[in-house]
Amino acid sequence: MKKRVVVTGLGVVSSIGIGAEEFWANALAGKSGISQIECFDTSMHYTHNGGEVKDFSYKKFLTSQEARLIGRSSQFAVAAAKMALKDAQMDLGFLRNGKVGVCIGTTVGEAQEIEKIDYIWAKQGADKVDRAHIMKYPVNNIASNVANVLKLECLNRMFTTACAAGNYAIGYGLDLIQLGKVQMALVGGADSFSYQAFTGFNQVRAVAPEKCQPFDKNRKGMMVGEGAGMLILETLENALKRKASIYAEILGYGLSCDANHMTNPHPDGITRCINAALQNAGLTYKDVDYICAHGTGTVFNDLAESKAINNVFKERTLEIPVNSLKSMLGHTMGSASAIEAISCCLTVKNGMIPPTINFETPDPECRVDCVPNLARKKNVRIALNNAFAFGGNNSCLVIKKYERA
Repeated sequence: MKKRVVVTGLGVVSSIGIGAEEFWANALAGKSGISQIECFDTSMHYTHNGGEVKDFSYKKFLTSQEARLIGRSSQFAVAAAKMALKDAQMDLGFLRNGKVGVCIGTTVGEAQEIEKIDYIWAKQGADKVDRAHIMKYPVNNIASNVANVLKLECLNRMFTTACAAGNYAIGYGLDLIQLGKVQMALVGGADSFSYQAFTGFNQVRAVAPEKCQPFDKNRKGMMVGEGAGMLILETLENALKRKASIYAEILGYGLSCDANHMTNPHPDGITRCINAALQNAGLTYKDVDYICAHGTGTVFNDLAESKAINNVFKERTLEIPVNSLKSMLGHTMGSASAIEAISCCLTVKNGMIPPTINFETPDPECRVDCVPNLARKKNVRIALNNAFAFGGNNSCLVIKKYERA
């Protein structure tokens, strides 16, 4: 028998709220976190909006010395991890004496640090580049920085499967616990705004000028965002022993890599991924009550995801609510599926589904119930969390309402 693994703590940094409580209230209210970008100059781009986190202060989570040594993505990750630990009422002494894992996904890592290096080098010369920027840049630093700040001598892993990386990290944490490698895991994703990423998505004309409209007939593209989401995973046995509050249970996950196209997802690859997740969790398509979609708002992604959902769920497709948080947050890259997994945990616990905002005109080719514009009350026992990345890296996480055996 596999060990049952549950979620006991949540931490969020997002453009619609810092902390799970604020994030959840604003998600249910359909609040948009999209605004004009202020962290860098967008005048040379054709779009100027994004899901920027404007009210984050590292001082609530880090000392000035700690903040000086780590990049913004790591600051987000540390903040989310500390909030999740506090939420789980997890004793740091237990963590430091136990077997713990830190697993984090990202897309661009600390890309803003190499952007600073390039700028200083170009304007002032290589000898003016502060070595601190070089030390902050490596992607693996995000997980190690979380471990270092928390003073954990533990296994730590980074996943760089782009926009699916958060789900990959959560799935890996699940495996570590079920294999007995660790007793608990801090898992999730983190990405901060990168000029490089913003420019890249603008250059391929994948960014909407004003708002993100997943599954809408007139959708014009995604919105670039930033943030972090961290979850505390532990065995059910340990959670009950310490009388922890339980949000949800992680049943399993599925992965696929269709390698069909660098940027355009393929319905067949997504279909295989969802079916693999259901099989891994010991479920069928008849068991699913809700899907948190990847739902980027681009023409090809929403179409491919809708086709795959119809392939898997057949006659049940329109019975299953399918929402997109990216309509509010923008696409937070490697942290997207981690934040969305947090939303799934809150959905199964509270029986409420956040809306897909900005929905105006149904698209007959996107045959899904996208929970348009208003939150919906629904008892959700089984939720799927979809995340698909460039190169056909697909992931699907299965989250279940906690029920005593």
